[in-house]
Amino acid sequence: MNGTAGTTPRDSAYDAAATERWAPEPDKRPGRTAFQRDRARVLHSSALRRLAGKTQVVTPGTTPRVDASAPAGGPAASAWDASPRTRLTHSLECAQVGRELGAALGCDPDLVEAACLAHDMGHPPFGHNGEQALNEFAEDCGGFEGNAQSLRLLTRIEPKRFVPDPATGDLVSVGLNLTRAALDAATKYPWPRGAHPAGPDAPKFGVYEDDLPVFAWARQGAPEGRTCFEAQVMDWSDDVAYSVHDFEDGLHAGHIDPALLLAEPERAEIWRVALGRYVPAATDPQELADALDRLMAQEWWPHGYDGTALAQARLKDATSQLIGRFCLAAEAATRQAYGSGRLTRYGAGLVVPRETRHECAVLKAVADRYVMQRAEQEALRADQRVVIAELADALVRRAPDGLDPQFRALFDAAPDDRARKRVVVDQIASYTDATARALHARLTAPRAAGGIR
Repeated sequence: MNGTAGTTPRDSAYDAAATERWAPEPDKRPGRTAFQRDRARVLHSSALRRLAGKTQVVTPGTTPRVDASAPAGGPAASAWDASPRTRLTHSLECAQVGRELGAALGCDPDLVEAACLAHDMGHPPFGHNGEQALNEFAEDCGGFEGNAQSLRLLTRIEPKRFVPDPATGDLVSVGLNLTRAALDAATKYPWPRGAHPAGPDAPKFGVYEDDLPVFAWARQGAPEGRTCFEAQVMDWSDDVAYSVHDFEDGLHAGHIDPALLLAEPERAEIWRVALGRYVPAATDPQELADALDRLMAQEWWPHGYDGTALAQARLKDATSQLIGRFCLAAEAATRQAYGSGRLTRYGAGLVVPRETRHECAVLKAVADRYVMQRAEQEALRADQRVVIAELADALVRRAPDGLDPQFRALFDAAPDDRARKRVVVDQIASYTDATARALHARLTAPRAAGGIR
């Protein structure tokens, strides 16, 4: 389907092709730009709202074990936060970082913010752990990848705009019907499964096979395999937001002791976590040591945390300083490479200094080592994988019973078992953590006969 351009943005940095929508739509209110409409649609979507119930690091609504030996009033004795960061709060934080960094470099701020808000919408319950379990279940129908699921949500699943199918005349969903530039900016991995530039075994991809038509439309005119400038800003903002805030949360919960970051045995473990996961495996560990030392030498670095109001304020200041440090380094390096003009779409590439990437990676590795790798977290993750696997099996056995009305209609219209299984995957991916657990408990009781035909 050929779309038409939306309202032109305030300037000419984005042409008519960038503001085109898959399905033509009249403007509801004159004066709004196409990208303001995109941002509003993402912000008001059900998929974004559901991220409030999906895991970022700590599962929403769970109470961790409290160390009874911890000093009364210390951070480990009061570690539980009734409102931990979720995928939604992370997305909001990413959007704030991306909007400001993008605007400083000449991007349309509403466009970058829309991409940042949308970047995690396809993530399933239980975070990357749920993503792994769903990928195993969906192996024979194209796999599962949170970024590809985000594109699927934006262009197909999230109910906002229906149009007649030109072949049948039936009404079909085109999702939020965002502009081409917004879909492109939200695409972190612009290639299908098996086409990663690093090789066919690399796991990350951005589009499922049956979503290739709209993907090709969104990527019209784009260099193959290259992300647009706004997507690069979104990607770095994502890295900055989660590395800094996961580190902040680890300190706040008492899981990270800054004094341990001076001990050589502990530092060696941090490098071990980082190598191959957050930096290339061939990276010299001394570069990581230098990165951590640079951060720890800053006057605002949190050398301790006792939970007092003053400590909380100092930790918040450190968080702000880290975000500013990482963003300003990227802004300065990019400006040095591309000059002072407007930087948009495919006219530039975001430049992040190697030293800055290492500092960001070290924070990720510290949070991974002391927060994600705790024994109780691994036990929880193992249980979550069982929940996803058993829930998927139960839904397949009972389908179409057990499917929500939206997905039951898609299941009934699916042409084959592969397509029907993808509908089950779509429904599970839409669940919050609590919904997945509740439905699992109900459906793994005595099981009904039937299943995919």
